[in-house]
Amino acid sequence: MAKGRKAQTALPDFIELSDDRKKVRCSICKALRGQNNVWIQKESLSSHLKSDVHARSVHAKQDRDNIRSAGERSLREESAIEERMDFATLSSTIEPAATTKAPVSKPSAEEQEMWDDGAFSNDIFSAGIDHTAAAAEERKRLEKEATDFDLWRSADFLPEEDPNDGELLLDQLEQEDVLTELLRNTYVNIPEGADILDKEAQDRASQPKTSEAWSPYTSKTMFLLDTLDNLPRMRLSNSLMNAFLWVLREAGARDVPSLYHLRQVQTSLRKSSGVPTVQHKSPKGNIYSMNDPRTLVAMDWANPLVCDHIRRYPVIPPDGVISEVYHAQKWRKDVDRHTLSPMYDAGDRHYYIDELARLKNGNFIIPVRWLEDNEGNVFADAYAVTFNDQFVANVVDSDMILVKSSDLQDNILDLTDWGLLPTWNRQSIESGYPAHMPNPDRALAEGDPLYTSWIDVFGDDVSGNRSKSWNKHWNTYISHRNLPRKLLQQEFHVHFISTSPVASISEQFHGIKQVIEATHKKPVKVRHGTSGMQVRFKIYANSGPGDNPAQSEACGHIGGNGNHPCRKCLVGGTQQDKETDIGFHSLFEAGVARSAEGILLDVKSQVELACLGIAQNVQNQQTKNGVKDAYTQFWIDDLIARARILRKNHPERTALEIQAELLTWVHEHKRFDPAIDTPVEILHTILLGVVKYLWHGSHTPWTASQKQIYSVRLQSTERSGLSIHAIRANYIMQYANSLIGRQFKTIAQVNVFHVYDLVDATRFLLTKAVGELAALLWIPEIRNMEEYLSDIEVAAANVLDLFAMIDPSKMTSKIKLHLLVHLKEDILRFGPLVGVAMEVFEHFNAIFRFCSIFSNHLAPSRDIALQLAGQETLKHRLTGGWWPTVDGEWERPGPSVRHFIHTHPTLQALVGWTSAEPLVNGSFRLEPLKRGTSQKAESRKYIPWFQTQGAKALNCVSEDANSQWTPCRFAIARSEDKCVVGSWIFAKSPLPPSELITGRIVEILANTTSDRTVVILDVFQVLSTRHQIFGMPMLARRQEETTYVVIPSTGIDFLYNVQHDCPLSKCTASGKRPLMQERIESGLIQTYIEHRPIERFVINTHAFHNAHLLRATLPRSLVAPIPLHANRRAKHFEIAGGLRVTQNAKRTARATQKKNEAINPADNTGSGPNKRKRLETENLDGAVMV
Repeated sequence: MAKGRKAQTALPDFIELSDDRKKVRCSICKALRGQNNVWIQKESLSSHLKSDVHARSVHAKQDRDNIRSAGERSLREESAIEERMDFATLSSTIEPAATTKAPVSKPSAEEQEMWDDGAFSNDIFSAGIDHTAAAAEERKRLEKEATDFDLWRSADFLPEEDPNDGELLLDQLEQEDVLTELLRNTYVNIPEGADILDKEAQDRASQPKTSEAWSPYTSKTMFLLDTLDNLPRMRLSNSLMNAFLWVLREAGARDVPSLYHLRQVQTSLRKSSGVPTVQHKSPKGNIYSMNDPRTLVAMDWANPLVCDHIRRYPVIPPDGVISEVYHAQKWRKDVDRHTLSPMYDAGDRHYYIDELARLKNGNFIIPVRWLEDNEGNVFADAYAVTFNDQFVANVVDSDMILVKSSDLQDNILDLTDWGLLPTWNRQSIESGYPAHMPNPDRALAEGDPLYTSWIDVFGDDVSGNRSKSWNKHWNTYISHRNLPRKLLQQEFHVHFISTSPVASISEQFHGIKQVIEATHKKPVKVRHGTSGMQVRFKIYANSGPGDNPAQSEACGHIGGNGNHPCRKCLVGGTQQDKETDIGFHSLFEAGVARSAEGILLDVKSQVELACLGIAQNVQNQQTKNGVKDAYTQFWIDDLIARARILRKNHPERTALEIQAELLTWVHEHKRFDPAIDTPVEILHTILLGVVKYLWHGSHTPWTASQKQIYSVRLQSTERSGLSIHAIRANYIMQYANSLIGRQFKTIAQVNVFHVYDLVDATRFLLTKAVGELAALLWIPEIRNMEEYLSDIEVAAANVLDLFAMIDPSKMTSKIKLHLLVHLKEDILRFGPLVGVAMEVFEHFNAIFRFCSIFSNHLAPSRDIALQLAGQETLKHRLTGGWWPTVDGEWERPGPSVRHFIHTHPTLQALVGWTSAEPLVNGSFRLEPLKRGTSQKAESRKYIPWFQTQGAKALNCVSEDANSQWTPCRFAIARSEDKCVVGSWIFAKSPLPPSELITGRIVEILANTTSDRTVVILDVFQVLSTRHQIFGMPMLARRQEETTYVVIPSTGIDFLYNVQHDCPLSKCTASGKRPLMQERIESGLIQTYIEHRPIERFVINTHAFHNAHLLRATLPRSLVAPIPLHANRRAKHFEIAGGLRVTQNAKRTARATQKKNEAINPADNTGSGPNKRKRLETENLDGAVMV
């Protein structure tokens, strides 16, 4: 010992000494309190060891050691039990050589490592099930520790995120539950932030590289967690995800990450292979985030399950049947042909429109527009090129010819190389044909195939809340119009673009328009999903679906309450103008069509007037023409204010000088106007418009007894062949004023059978007319366009005339009625209107809300866009899509990821993907086996042919009487309908002549010795006259005799809806049955319509399902709409006279009331009696409340 120095005291083993040997740190407190960097002076050590903090840490360490010991003891006991169980099993079958004592197994190195990690790391362990007193005591001590260490508070032990980092999504979005708080605050499970980062870095360094099978994920667990976190309709909060991770660790799952690591992986994947989310600033200065439409469309091209469904060109409809937008007139004739895909890829040659090409027969042509047929064969609309004796070329543009792509031989590059480009005559030069060669798009393509992708841009205002509390957001979605309708009707193919509570639809359209126009100068490069070739595409807007206010805003229209209320034509005027004979009649016809050029001129005129600083002049102009562009209005208001300031500050300047200065920007501003591309939307215009008006006028006068009659009738509706949801008649009647589209769709199809004696004659005629029009509009394909448009015109005219007869003021105030006159032009342009219906977008709003409620609403546009971008990326990976890497290469997910969705139908439903595989005509499913009292399936029963209904058929001898048959649950028709016993069908007769017959299925049987199924049909005949009340075709037996026919299941054509002729049979609500509540008999009795045994039925031509097939099968005399008035003009004049009298009387009454209020203002200061007092007064006066 050195002289004059005190003896050195040895430090405890849990005390660490710093490098300079002046400071110490307690390892117990470091491990259990998370004090990583707390060094204290060596002189303060004794004080620390006596402190309460150190005492609690030591106490906690002892608890941890006890828990660990209990876990090890439990493991040894369980292992011993298993050994003894194994030994007992072996000894029961094999005679042991010697009796030995079952050894106590020692945990393996891997098991010991697991327990070590479980006690002191971020992993969770299980100590087994221990009901001893010691376990209870340990539980109490653990709870006490949670209190002592303040674990029941909400704290964030992760490092603070950069507030400017838009990639981190670890904000706490809702109040944490107790379990999650413990998980996030227990130092054993979640150490301090620095430790987490160090641990994650070590784990990633020690882990093997991403498995090829599950790439781009590191493991199957990570893939499943990312999938679970991005399911569209099953959103998970951070709290719930943290709880899931805890459960997985407790269950012993492998590769379970922390929540922080999961979020890091998701962020990395989004950067490397996701949809870019970019921030935009609208011209009004509003900030919002937008998912890039180019990437979303490119994903379809790069997806092997989607790309082969993309139509590159307008499609020649098979047999003239128009079922898709790309069959209709817009793509085929109306649109500028230079916006369509400009080239055809022949492999080693690319042929462009407006370029000279040579055919194999030596003739020359100039392709004008590329087309394809249903099988993908490519054709060209082309002009022939002829030559005179001096080899001077002339373009014969007076006649269009159709050329097969297989007949092409040389493109313009070949002709140039071989010196075969001709000299053009004067007429061709003046027409500009040589000037367009080569096509400028050839340079843009740079040798790659170049196509056009069309998108529908949907905009609407949506609440971001799932509750009734309104939280307005403006949303925009798109769909890829080059895909068939069967795909676009799936939520999988609705793509979210942007949302904002501040930026309007017009402002968000501005951002989309910029992106679209950028592709015209720089087409998007993408790897084709199946061919592997690099292709490029431009984007153009096809249409703007939406409700009527949104479509009016997109068109720069003043709205449905303006003097000119129609966004598609100039019909209208003042209220007095619309009440004149000519003005009223004009509402029943399409007026002068609006055009993009005309609207732009009106907007420019308004801006010019705004520059003069007089607001009233602008308002007068808007009222006069019905043009009030929401986007431009912001600048108009600004210009008016600025003009007033300039006039005030510079009185010497003339109004024209000020106008010229302020108007400079207008001549440079180009705006997108979809005036003719906002088709009539059948959900809002028909169901939530016409049908709703009819329903309200029908049910409001009903008494309680009439409501009961209607409810019983509606509940007794035959639903087979309607493809509607289960009818809840009591609900519909109880909430008659709050119905949604789904209920109105039911009402439109069946109401005519239930209200024939509950409404007046005119309203019943309207009920029939509305049902007829609705069925026509919901057809999926048009086989004869001229005939179909004629039927639409007559049906719409009948609806309008009947509304006018009931309430003429509806025609002057309800724009949805006038829009019916524009149905024809929209059908010609877009095909069946179900193809541009917005129901799928409305359904997608639910997915948006699931994302909205988990945003903290500090940046809702960004939060929602990021989440929905993640969902898009997940869908792309699940379906095997390709994406570009940083170095320009293309990658796709590993085989396990690609194939996962195909082997898990549940996941397909969760992400909104539906297989496009068609059902096979004639296929069937056997009746499921019944289970007896013992819950064991009974053996299948077989019936000899002579005991079936088929033995009574006209062609019963077609089967062996002793052959064995078993019942089937359903058989598939040619229309892919599942037909069951009781279904009404049309089928091909097995008896000569082989014509279509109709009837009701009484039995479906499968042969036991061959894979063959037959259907026994109870045959009816279609009568030649319509039903006297319903105006529909009727069914009856031939000569009142029952006739059965056996047909093969492959002979079923289609299913349709039939209702019993209750008015003829005088069916009443005489049936009684127990009322089921909570799936048990409640003891109450429910009445229902009991059909009398009169075999007379009515074919429901108002049914939407298979309406096109039914109309093609039945005689036209039974299905064609019948005009209500021969001279509609005269009828409208008559109605207008009555409208003027009524409206003038109302105006006089209002003027008198205002005059009286002005004379006696004191009479109107107080409020009237409350509702209850008024009702009591009415009852005392003997009035009947309805």
